[in-house]
Amino acid sequence: MSKKVVVGMSGGVDSSVAAWLLKEQGYDVIGVTMQIWQDEDTEVQEAEGGCCGLSAVDDARRVAMELGIPYYVMNFKEEFKCRVMDYFAQEYLAGRTPNPCIACNRYVKWESLLQRSLAIGADCIATGHYARIAKLENGRFALETSVTAAKDQTYALYNLTQDQLSRTLMPVGDYTKDEIRQMAQKLGLPVASKPDSQEICFIPDHDHASFIENYTGNESKPGNFVDLKGNVIGRHKGITHYTVGQRKGLNLAMGHPVFVTALRPETNEVVIGDSQDVFTSTVRCNRLNWMAMDGLHGRETRVKAKIRYNHGGAMCTIREIENGEVECRFDEPVRAAAPGQAVVFYENGYVVGGGTIL
Repeated sequence: MSKKVVVGMSGGVDSSVAAWLLKEQGYDVIGVTMQIWQDEDTEVQEAEGGCCGLSAVDDARRVAMELGIPYYVMNFKEEFKCRVMDYFAQEYLAGRTPNPCIACNRYVKWESLLQRSLAIGADCIATGHYARIAKLENGRFALETSVTAAKDQTYALYNLTQDQLSRTLMPVGDYTKDEIRQMAQKLGLPVASKPDSQEICFIPDHDHASFIENYTGNESKPGNFVDLKGNVIGRHKGITHYTVGQRKGLNLAMGHPVFVTALRPETNEVVIGDSQDVFTSTVRCNRLNWMAMDGLHGRETRVKAKIRYNHGGAMCTIREIENGEVECRFDEPVRAAAPGQAVVFYENGYVVGGGTIL
């Protein structure tokens, strides 16, 4: 009897081809689109739903019909609101820069979808992410970077648990994006040329500050720009408008480029410095999730670390410090390590683990 797998279908080319690949491999494939968009207005859902709007449902349903697999829409609105949107707003108000995709992956696309899939008799779930899953000699499961480095998505998946990894398939990670599109074209799938989703799905206009104002009812409070010595050098629009490393949109006439070096929500201050002031050799993190190993156990370890999604990675030494935190000492200073973002550790192409930057 073939294994039953639920494929999370976003209506895009990657998850569509993932479903086809698994069907070709003999799996009993069920397509599911996760309804997470909060707005009940049909026009808004159609225009702004991104990977989870009505057009995504239509595209995924057409692909499922083409592949001859059963297809369902599951409602995860409440989980998404609680785990992703609430978290996103709270982090920004606390002066941090969250990554909602990491939260969505761990708690919605995996935890919630996996539970419901197992409940309907599935053995595992699958996605169209550009990553691979390996079982290592030590018995642990770990993400391995995809064949194509330019599309690799392991950074946003570092927080998955061992149980989640053990019940997940990622067939797309063995191919390049061009190969995936070519497969879709040969199959005649209607989404073969569909562009990739780029924006945060619930903020399609990229205006984070306006979203947070509308979502929480908290108006952005203007405050002071201060230099590294605490001198007031101007007024800002509210800390939710800024992130560490930002240069554009500051509207400060300093005669040379200046950057955000820190956010201080307790005093509602945005700290401004020169370009060298946004570099650091040491990054601390907490909320650790270990993957290729089960922890450091007092050992210092050499890894390559990424401090944001599009960071190429830099060599560093990691070690445990107080309060369950890990310190990363980089060989060369890294730019704009923003509190709230993830730092993800790699060794030989495998995800060792990662945490949230402090």
